[in-house]
Amino acid sequence: MSGPRKYIAVAGNIGAGKSTLVDFLRYRFDLTPFHEPNDENPFIQAFYADMKRWSFHSQMFFLTHKFRLHQELSDSPDAVVQDRTIYEDAEIFAKNLHRCGYMTDDEFALYNALYNAIVKTLRPPDLMIYLRASVRTVRNRIRHRGRPEEQDMPLAYVRRLHELYEEWFAHYDRSPTLVLQVDRLDYIQDLVDRLDVIQTIEKYL
Repeated sequence: MSGPRKYIAVAGNIGAGKSTLVDFLRYRFDLTPFHEPNDENPFIQAFYADMKRWSFHSQMFFLTHKFRLHQELSDSPDAVVQDRTIYEDAEIFAKNLHRCGYMTDDEFALYNALYNAIVKTLRPPDLMIYLRASVRTVRNRIRHRGRPEEQDMPLAYVRRLHELYEEWFAHYDRSPTLVLQVDRLDYIQDLVDRLDVIQTIEKYL
């Protein structure tokens, strides 16, 4: 890849297809991937079983782990692509948990104080790709991929995340953005869709 190394971020609701796109971009453009650390979160199963008890612990894990990932990708000699950013953790997921009463005011204030201190030190992406998917599409994909801890996720929870994603992205101004409407987009199986995605993203690389 010619020119300065790039930092591409992929954002989107649970089940929107972030990991799939990250892997696609990784191989197509020879990018180093940085994935969402769900499997490393020791609180994740307890969180889905009792959100009020474990929300703060789970979100603090993601915040500190994402900070470490951002530092690693900033130090990488390669062009990189990231599966979900620290901005989404704080401005969507933690905010949603607080609004739902799963994080107390004091917990959310402490979390935000740490987030605001961290984010000032971070290099923003060169391109933020937002995977826009309807609630119905997200629900179908969650069921299809079959992660046990996600199967009982309330519809209202998914819908609130969708609304917060739309609200967040409408005001996001840290970097150039690209929206992929993924309800009917199939860049893995459909050659036309694949070429369209490749040509669109090549403009930024």
